[in-house]
Amino acid sequence: MADIELSAALEDYLERIYLIERKKHAARAKDIAMALGVRASSVTSALRNLSALGLVNYTPYDLITLTETGTAMAKEIFGRHTALRSFLEKVLGVDAEEADRTACKMEHTVSKTVMERFRKYADYVERCPGGTAAAGTDFSQFVAQNCSNKTKDCPYCSLLASADKKE
Repeated sequence: MADIELSAALEDYLERIYLIERKKHAARAKDIAMALGVRASSVTSALRNLSALGLVNYTPYDLITLTETGTAMAKEIFGRHTALRSFLEKVLGVDAEEADRTACKMEHTVSKTVMERFRKYADYVERCPGGTAAAGTDFSQFVAQNCSNKTKDCPYCSLLASADKKE
């Protein structure tokens, strides 16, 4: 995949075209405008830019499809969005709507290294056989109880307190 730098807005267009294309096999400018809540003139401008970069097949008033490079980039953007949304929901317990909005903002700025760590940590919490799937549950309980460190009712704070006494 070519090393093409896109603005957050163009990444959003690419991702949206990808999602529409998955459903309908091709996108129309009005589908994109409706999905992103923008004017048709904004879509036209973005499509011209994406076409000039070789990421979309675009001719005015015709169906829009992604090129091979465009598809690869869109899948990568969508993958970041999905991983971040999943992390926010499953690990941090953020509600789905807020997780989706936040992931959309974060997907444009998170480095590849940090993104990979998000993915690995979410996978670790979800799949590690050492009982770490409970870590996500424990964190959710921690947040719900508004735990303020060394609370008698918290089993982990109690363990820490007893360990401190032994030292």
